[in-house]
Amino acid sequence: MNSSKHTELANHAWSVADLLRGDYKQSDYGKVILPFTVLRRLECVLEPTREKVAETAARFKGQEIDTDHFLRRASGHSFYNKSDLTLKKIVGDPQGAAANLQRYVGSFSDNAREVLEKYEFNQQVRKLDGANLLYKVMGKFTDLDLRPEVVPNHNMGYIFEELIRRFSEQSNETAGEHFTPREVIKLMVNLLIAPDGDALSLPGVVRTVMDPACGTGGMLSAAEEHIKALNPDATVEVYGQELNPESWAICRSDLMIKGQDPENIASGNSFSDDGHAREKFDYLLANPPFGVEWKKVKEDVEYEHKNLGDSGRFGAGLPRINDGSLLFLQHMISKMKPVDVNGGGGSRIAIVFNGSPLFTGAAGSGESEIRRWILENDWLEAIVALPDQLFYNTGISTYFWILTNRKDAQHKGKVVLLDARDQWVKMRKSLGDKRKELGDGTGNKPNHIADITRLYGDAMVAAEDAEHPLHGKVKVFDNSAFGYQRITVERPLKLRFELTDETLAALLASKPVQKWAEERFLPREPELAAKAKARRKLTEEEETLFRKLAEAETQVLGDALSPLLGSKWATKSEAQVAVRNAMAEAGVQGPSGAPFTKALRDAMGVRDPEGEVQTVKGASEPDSELRDNENVPLGEDVEEYLKREVHPHVPDAWIDHTKTKVGYEIAFTRHFYVYEPPRPLAEIDAELKALEAEIQALLGEVTE
Repeated sequence: MNSSKHTELANHAWSVADLLRGDYKQSDYGKVILPFTVLRRLECVLEPTREKVAETAARFKGQEIDTDHFLRRASGHSFYNKSDLTLKKIVGDPQGAAANLQRYVGSFSDNAREVLEKYEFNQQVRKLDGANLLYKVMGKFTDLDLRPEVVPNHNMGYIFEELIRRFSEQSNETAGEHFTPREVIKLMVNLLIAPDGDALSLPGVVRTVMDPACGTGGMLSAAEEHIKALNPDATVEVYGQELNPESWAICRSDLMIKGQDPENIASGNSFSDDGHAREKFDYLLANPPFGVEWKKVKEDVEYEHKNLGDSGRFGAGLPRINDGSLLFLQHMISKMKPVDVNGGGGSRIAIVFNGSPLFTGAAGSGESEIRRWILENDWLEAIVALPDQLFYNTGISTYFWILTNRKDAQHKGKVVLLDARDQWVKMRKSLGDKRKELGDGTGNKPNHIADITRLYGDAMVAAEDAEHPLHGKVKVFDNSAFGYQRITVERPLKLRFELTDETLAALLASKPVQKWAEERFLPREPELAAKAKARRKLTEEEETLFRKLAEAETQVLGDALSPLLGSKWATKSEAQVAVRNAMAEAGVQGPSGAPFTKALRDAMGVRDPEGEVQTVKGASEPDSELRDNENVPLGEDVEEYLKREVHPHVPDAWIDHTKTKVGYEIAFTRHFYVYEPPRPLAEIDAELKALEAEIQALLGEVTE
């Protein structure tokens, strides 16, 4: 089926919106159209065995046995409907449409009925019936031919996704949260599974595939189809979890139709309610929502991180609250099968990210620690950069991360970076933010999917061979190349000392001076002293008196030091001696001790590159304003780096090793940056003159 055909069928289903207008808000059209489309699809799938199921149900009627197994076998599917009704029959009786439809839906097996219940189907039936629209809506769907021989499962997925896209536009939601462009899925599955082609072609092979954000199940279907294409006799079991109830219902119904176990698709949030806890899978793939916060499950995630650590899913670290992408990846890694002693087992993972997980977060942050955990465990096989404007809900650049815990010998300790950003064709008609697509070789398009897949397989050769035509599109690095040491470079605090109106005011306002002032006047004010000692709240009048008395005492000290205004000293000790002498000459027994000495330095000290180096316990005191950070490649001697890169400019700098942190980031675009020299000035000048001449000519035409 071509794209125009499935668009035509989607248009037919969406034409029901014309009936709903006025009785339903635009944002609620999907609440009717989607479940009726699912219902019609289920009916069309069951049509060939409908009579056989009805006969089986009649044969066991009245017997106290569980007939579920017999009815499933009669239907040839994992679901059935034992009613003799159809949508067409129900439409023939408009007066009894609501009751008959509810009886019809109630005759489905539990797993099929649960799908429709996710749409609150009975509630919609009552609302449609109350508006005299029910039989009209059903009439539209009886004309919709969704038989599997007319609409294969793969194409049915397109129809569902097109309907969801329209529903999302009407309700101002993000369509990309529900599904991924099929050509992107195809490439993703290729890169995930291609290295296992030989193993998958063996007889009796069984593989499990899991998507923790499965949407309508497009990725699961594509993975199953890919494996089946390699080996038609392979057994493929698919599993997933989906938060959105409509997408979950579509995915579940799709699996039922394909003969998969619908119980494998869990509903709910993968972080707080893992529907496949303690299960492991051969392949895991996902396109989680970009930049979506995880505040709603913060308590559950933080509890697991804190209390389970590495025994749980999130032991490596927690990303910032506004982007849960790396939580999905940790969740998937926790479901990798272990590798046995003979090298068997293990898993492969493919996930779609935007650029943020590559570099967001400084050394020691949750994101950096997660990247560190992945790279130091040698799980990251490759990152593939995709074109921008490839997804429905965002025009930004996206990346495939491919991970595995069973790297082959040539990939061990290595990470492949593959640049496929120029592999695209412009779409004839954009869909949301999607204006580009990966060509698949059809319709005179280049086969980008095959080309990228081929280059991925040849990546190590292309990276090593400078003569390879695609050498510039592939880089291979050691895992440690993405690590760095975040060092803190300190420089000594250098001060000169001076007494000005500003520095004197700062000294008088310091805590040691204020405490000294209180100790002078409180003995004369026993009531204030008692309250202050007991830390009882003062009245407004008492507070005013307290301030006045304190100001009077500090003024005594200020008057004693005023003769020094305008004075400057090269060292702290000289300034201290001058202050003590001034207080003695004025007959003031001023504050003393270490706190006052520090306050004096803080108030009177002025930063000066030629000033005295301040020390603490014999060591130079660092100047926080001159503090700097440097990223030094992992494995490089930081002291050698300091001598080479820093000391030629600031020879008195040193590294505070207690603050050094290890971080990891993957600066993808930097590795593929190609310098383009600026255009020659003569060329630019000639172009400007040509433009000026053109403008003058146009102005001349206007003024003539």
